[in-house]
Amino acid sequence: MKSKVYVLAYDIGTTGTKTCLFEIGDRLTLVYSATQEYGLTLLEGGGVEQDPQDWWDSMRDTTAQVLKETKLDPAEIRGISFCSQMQGLVLVDKDLKPVRPAMSYMDQRAREQMKKGIEHGIKIEGLNAYKLLRSLQITGAVAGSVKDPLWKYKWVETKEAEKFARVHKWLDVKDYLTTRCTGRATMTLDSAFATFLYDSRPGKSRWHKGLCKMFGVRPEHLPDLIQSTDLIGGLTETAAKELGLKEGTAVFGGGGDATLIGIGAGAVEEGDTHIYAGTSGWVSTVTKKRTVDINARIASIVGARAGYYNYFGEQETSGKCLQWVKDHLALDEIDVYLEKKNVTEGEDAVHESLFAFLFESIKDTPAGSDGVIFTPWLHGNRCPFEDPAARGMFFNIGLDTGKRKLIRSVIEGISFHKRWILELSHAKVPASSTIRFVGGVARSPIICQILADITGRTIETIDHPQNAGATGAAAIAALGLGKIHSFEEIKSLIPSKERWNPNPANKSVYDRNFSVFKKLYEANKAHYAILNTNK
Repeated sequence: MKSKVYVLAYDIGTTGTKTCLFEIGDRLTLVYSATQEYGLTLLEGGGVEQDPQDWWDSMRDTTAQVLKETKLDPAEIRGISFCSQMQGLVLVDKDLKPVRPAMSYMDQRAREQMKKGIEHGIKIEGLNAYKLLRSLQITGAVAGSVKDPLWKYKWVETKEAEKFARVHKWLDVKDYLTTRCTGRATMTLDSAFATFLYDSRPGKSRWHKGLCKMFGVRPEHLPDLIQSTDLIGGLTETAAKELGLKEGTAVFGGGGDATLIGIGAGAVEEGDTHIYAGTSGWVSTVTKKRTVDINARIASIVGARAGYYNYFGEQETSGKCLQWVKDHLALDEIDVYLEKKNVTEGEDAVHESLFAFLFESIKDTPAGSDGVIFTPWLHGNRCPFEDPAARGMFFNIGLDTGKRKLIRSVIEGISFHKRWILELSHAKVPASSTIRFVGGVARSPIICQILADITGRTIETIDHPQNAGATGAAAIAALGLGKIHSFEEIKSLIPSKERWNPNPANKSVYDRNFSVFKKLYEANKAHYAILNTNK
């Protein structure tokens, strides 16, 4: 029996922070979690910003709640680690304070900067051939999306020169928070990779001055590089006082959500595949190969484990589509409030959440939704095509199409898109036959079965799949503290909980619908451009 220690894992999401207290023993045990939400500021031209102080305040408040409810002495917490949204842009001054609000990964304002920076001259896949090939050679990927932080950096330089002149360091979301905790500006390698200025070639692992020069980035703005498991330092007196923790508590590098959700799913060895469905979604397979499929927008991204990558394809809106369904199709329309009683609260509660009721309502709806197909591109798309103008639609609605068929088609559309990424990914990096499924959406048995049927793969879940990111951060802290000694040991800390096998009876209808689903974007991309470009 391993001795038990406590760690705090901060999961800094798009719309809220979840603070999780874990006990590390023979397995990672979630002791208590607290959540606090915050907002996004939507601006003209596709701007999406957040106030970094909101992240810190949510950490402070949720830490206080965890300590209050568990009555744990802060001195018993041996370390803290982070999992966070990625590809944000947090520019700080010499006092390590933000010079402007953080630009979210969803921010799309830098179209002009991207056009000037990489969409000129002789092109391959719409990108400058020399810059594309040079980037692929050095980083293994390329800043090919308007949402990439490189173009946000250039946008600030162009549009806000006075603020840009005060910039001391360029940080990602969790790196800003570890900097505030320790007073030391650092960036983990996974976040560095996502800037597309990092030399990811074996034996290199450093900022690449040539790429900085090519894209007009000041090297002095880039922080020190660290591994996810590295000890950055201890909590400063100021940070400890604000968070209610002990000064000197170990702060580890942590990682971005694309890195640590896979760790928290238990996908840590070569060939392990996991699927994530939260606000966004993705398909990822652990590999030792540094490879890229520029046509499909899938690439090997740097992970938390040295020498390993995650072959990664992103779905821009995943569970967010279900949030849209709940808000705009379901509420008060499929009897969510039975006899005007809230079905999720009080002594008469019959469902854990509105979502649980929502999914239960479609259990008798036929597989394939009678041919109705939903495209889950509510905020554009990245993989296997990059198009911020793409949008969702219901295709093939008939007179007999009710809301339950629409709701099921949304779940199927999200799953079809994941199958699309999975099949393209598998062509270059073989995926595992059994896939770990995590994220808030993975709590639904109905969705797990639909995903198994559509992908043709066995689907496994873990305890608290909605906390996979925090679980991954806790596992990183366990490594950093020396409670475990290898990434392979993480698997024993995070066993599978439930399993779903594909139902062969549904294969033919899903194969039919999937073949149509893949053609809907090409058939409509010109229409999306007319309706949504420069909107």
